[in-house]
Formats: sequence, C-alpha cells, structure tokens
Amino acid sequence: MPSTPRSAYLHVPFCRHRCGYCNFSVVADRDDLIDRFLNAIEIEITQVLAQTPCQQLDTLFIGGGTPTHLNPDQLERLLKTLRQHLPLAENAEWSVEANPEDITSDKLHQLRDAGINRISLGVQSFDDQKLAVLQRSHSGPLAQQVIEATANVIPNVSIDLIFAAPNEDLQRWQSDLQTAVRLPIKHLSTYALTFEKGTQFWNQRQRGTLLPVDESAEIEMYDQSRQMLGEAGFDHYEISNFAQPDHQCRHNMAYWLGNPWYAFGPGAAAFIDHHRNVNHRSTFTYLKRIEQGRSPIDESESITAQQAAREAAAFGARLLQGIDLADIERATGWPIIQELQPTLDQLLEQALIQISNTSICLTERGIHFADTVASELLGETH
Repeated sequence: MPSTPRSAYLHVPFCRHRCGYCNFSVVADRDDLIDRFLNAIEIEITQVLAQTPCQQLDTLFIGGGTPTHLNPDQLERLLKTLRQHLPLAENAEWSVEANPEDITSDKLHQLRDAGINRISLGVQSFDDQKLAVLQRSHSGPLAQQVIEATANVIPNVSIDLIFAAPNEDLQRWQSDLQTAVRLPIKHLSTYALTFEKGTQFWNQRQRGTLLPVDESAEIEMYDQSRQMLGEAGFDHYEISNFAQPDHQCRHNMAYWLGNPWYAFGPGAAAFIDHHRNVNHRSTFTYLKRIEQGRSPIDESESITAQQAAREAAAFGARLLQGIDLADIERATGWPIIQELQPTLDQLLEQALIQISNTSICLTERGIHFADTVASELLGETH
C-alpha cells in the first residue's frame, strides 16, 4: 500500500433534480453556486497539496452529483484546474460521471480532448416505466443512443443499473440486462435499490406508498445478473461490479485495496497519512468555510493499524478474487491473521469464505452475505 496518494476523487454536487432514492451530497436547481464552487475547489486543492504534495496520480475520478451538468465554460475551468494541480501518470485512468440527458457531441469531445478516458453513465434502466418510478428524466431509447455515441468518442464506457425497483419483476430486469450487453460498454455496476433514511423514497416507504420488492426476488435478480453478464463475457470482479477483460475500475480498486486517496468537494472523504477526513456534506457550509479561510473538514479520524488492517480485509473480501491477509499484515504491521483467526474459523464454518494459505475469498453462499462477512471482519458485530 503506497503511503502517498496515487488516486483522487472530486465531488461535484450539482444536479438537475434530486432523485427520490438519492442520499448523496447534492443540490438541485442551484446553478448560481457553480462559480463559487469552482473557486472553492481550487482553493481546497491548493491547501491540501501544500500539506501533502501530489506526485503523479494513477486514477482521477470526478463524481457527483452530475459533473456534466456544468456548462462548457464551467466544465473547461474545472478540467483546467485539475490538469494544473493534479499531474497524471502516463497511463492514468481519468473518469467522469455523467447523465444521459447532459451528453452532447461537443461535450464528449471536450471531455476527451481534456484527457478523460473513461465515462460512467448513470443509466439505471432502459425501461421507461421503471425510469419514471426512479424519477430519472431520460428515456430508455435516449440512454441507448448516448451510450453508442459516447463509445465512439470515449470507448471506455461504464454504466450503472438499478434492480429491485418497486413493482419490478425478474423479466423486466432481464430485459435491462439484455439491452446492456448488446451495447458497447466495458463495465457495468448493478445495485439493488436501497431506501436510505432521509430520502424521499424512505419517507414514502414509511407511509406505505412505496414498497420494496420481496427479498427473495431481489436475490433472484442479483443471481440473474451474475449469470447473464458472465455469459456475455463480463468478469464479476467485485460484489456489484462486472467488467470486460482489462476494464476493471482502477479507481475503485484503489479504495478496495486500502490505498490512500485525495478527495475534494462537499461530502468528499479522503484517506491520507493514516487519517480519514470527511468534508461537510452541505454545499452551502462547504462554500462558506472555504470562503472564510476555514477548513471544510467536518470529521477527522486517525486510523490505527488495526482499523486499517480490518478495513482492508473487509473491502478486499468484496473482490471475487479475494484478498491476501499476509499482504495486509505486511502493509499495516498488525497481526491480522492471528487476531482474526476466531472470526475466520466462524466464517469458514458458516461456509461464507474459503481459505487458501493466507488468502480468503467469498464462497458462492458468501457472495449473498458479503455485508455480513464485511461486518465480521470489521469487528462491528462484537
């Protein structure tokens, strides 16, 4: 595990509207704040790098929110700021998240010409009825057109799909998957719809006006994803992620392997020099703090060797290839193999993991209980 970050994340909080399931740090219909945000981002990056100088980055990820919601001039200013302050290695992965309705030919070429070589599209579904339930503003046909147009300019295309939406059945999910594998994508992330506290969907569920699908149906949809995507040549390399050969998301791999990273923007969480720093989630508070010369950090935690080791094991276990505990022990200096032996024995007895020498990985059964395995490895259940 490198000590100096080789990855960076930038959070752009602006969106056209907030979807009912969204629990991210997002502001909708406040484009008047964008110029202030661009000023603040440059200040924050400068301040962070003054304390922890950036060498070269292997991955840079612009997420949100919707980064492509920015107009061309604003987007160019943001990209220029990043190129100026965050040098990229020769073969770096530079990703940006985008929504289909924001993509134009000009914007695609602007992104490519700036150096972005991977684009992640928030498609969520190709079914118009399901998209309406999810409060997405694009149509299924538009999403398909945008994917094809994007691949012609930036070939490394990833998409997100949501399953287990209210009233969704297996046939509808199969249709989404069938459409996806016919399109020129390199990577696919699939997520079961979650009802996060504080979201509109959470409140509707509490009132009984929006009901989740049955848990057995959700599991069936997940298994269908694994089967259909595997048959289409996608490697299931992480619990929720599938990739064509050599197209795993390198940025997310840095997280899962416990490597340090920079993070900028509202709600962004950085892991630098054994500290986890989380910026204030409110875009307004973030801007005020930066403009007043104060730190935007809202929470800061010193990560012990034990925490670092446990977290590396928990996140690493989400990788289908598994994780070598000996590597974690060498990197952190904490005797994780010895200390976790009772936990490992218990998970082994429950047929949730398999062990080979010092490496662990999920079993077929364990894949369905990945969150349970992670909690055990983190020590959260004790």
